Amino acid sequence: MPPSVPSLPRRVARMLRTSLFAQVACALVLGIVVGKLWPGFAADLQPLGDGFIRLIKTIISPLVFCVVVVGIAKAGDLKAFGRIGLKALIWFEVASTLALLIGLLAANLVQPGSGMNVDPSTLDTSAVDAKTGGGHLPSTTEFVLNAIPTSFLGAFAENSLLQVLILACLVGAALLHLGHTKVPKVLPAIEQAQEIIFAIVGFVMRLAPIAVFGAMAVLIGNYGLGVIETYGKLIILCYAAAALFIALLAVALKVVTGLSLWKFLRYIREEMLLALGTASTESVLPRVMQKLRKAGARDDAVGLVLPTGYSFNLDGASLYLSIGTLFIAQAVGVDLSFSQQITVVLVLMLTSKGMAGIPGSAFLALSATASSLGAIPAGAVALLLGVDRIMDSMRVVTNLLGNCVAVFAVSRWEGALDKERAKKVLDGEIVVHLDDEETEKAEKADKSEKAGLEKPGTTESEESVAVSAPTTKETAVEAG
Repeated sequence: MPPSVPSLPRRVARMLRTSLFAQVACALVLGIVVGKLWPGFAADLQPLGDGFIRLIKTIISPLVFCVVVVGIAKAGDLKAFGRIGLKALIWFEVASTLALLIGLLAANLVQPGSGMNVDPSTLDTSAVDAKTGGGHLPSTTEFVLNAIPTSFLGAFAENSLLQVLILACLVGAALLHLGHTKVPKVLPAIEQAQEIIFAIVGFVMRLAPIAVFGAMAVLIGNYGLGVIETYGKLIILCYAAAALFIALLAVALKVVTGLSLWKFLRYIREEMLLALGTASTESVLPRVMQKLRKAGARDDAVGLVLPTGYSFNLDGASLYLSIGTLFIAQAVGVDLSFSQQITVVLVLMLTSKGMAGIPGSAFLALSATASSLGAIPAGAVALLLGVDRIMDSMRVVTNLLGNCVAVFAVSRWEGALDKERAKKVLDGEIVVHLDDEETEKAEKADKSEKAGLEKPGTTESEESVAVSAPTTKETAVEAG
């Protein structure tokens, strides 16, 4: 007798119960509906998204510290770690400069601000001050000094990723120097702390749909859909330029590692949707770190390249800043010469490195660029106030994919990537759960298959894992 097939409502209910992707997608749609129909009520939902981001931020610093320390100690080679860092910085600089140049080229070809004929004196610049909170971008010297911790606990209290990275490198180097005989209990303790943090990530991720619902409702409630009509040309240009840059990332990943970016995008689809919904890449940093490790990237490469990229490799922001600068100039009738546009690139190469974690950083960078040129009124930056939030999705996707590609590329160059495992994970041959027990089962099954052995009693259980996944042969990740 053939097994009974569950009804459609039951299959949908099971998917909503087990799939984070389905939960977040539904929350996204519901948030748009609520924001459109009840904008006043939607504005009160801001704490839902903000609270979730705060919970995630409490985890990031200790997680990065543990992953980096364990990675250095287990790799056993501090020089290799230094090479990884140097290669990552080179990759970041090339990638962000390419993003800036693509943005300038796109803005020159399409001319998104031409014909607007805006009088800068009519713009309300106080809104820009409110957005930036009176802050400023750090100079190069300040940026370097701010990356050096003044106290061990202070780096964690301030949630400064670069400071935490430096401390983790020092602790990892000390463990290598002392060896496991002098401090035999330290490394196991850090590994255990890492497991606790990952368990906390699983708990917090259960709140992800609520956070996405609140964040999306606030976005639509505050800005509505009319802003898309007003700035349609600029929005389409930014997203098209981002699509071109991502296509180039896909080519680079294929050439360097042989991996497919599109398969990787499917692999992290839950995290990508969550990042889009909350307009924050920080909200998915812990989960993406886990997934990159499960996909064959070594701990020390993931622990160093990904968090560093959050400060140094803002490809989406670079695209937006270069297009935004030319849009403002065109809107107020300023024709920038070739030399002035080169100046734009040079200024943004510096200012974009100090943007992470600063409120209204995009406007601060644009204002700094306008001031350095002397031809664009600084108050003209207010033109982008209405559309800035709409650009978050483009920046988030491009930033996140750019940093993940950097992890794979640098890992491959340094011999820190298990290429065969990465291909199997992205192809769905190895089903990755963010749960150690399930992952070990999948790895054991894979090893048995390689050795030509038949693993007794696993056929039925493995089939049940595949059936319970959201889609066959695709990676299934269950929060918690």
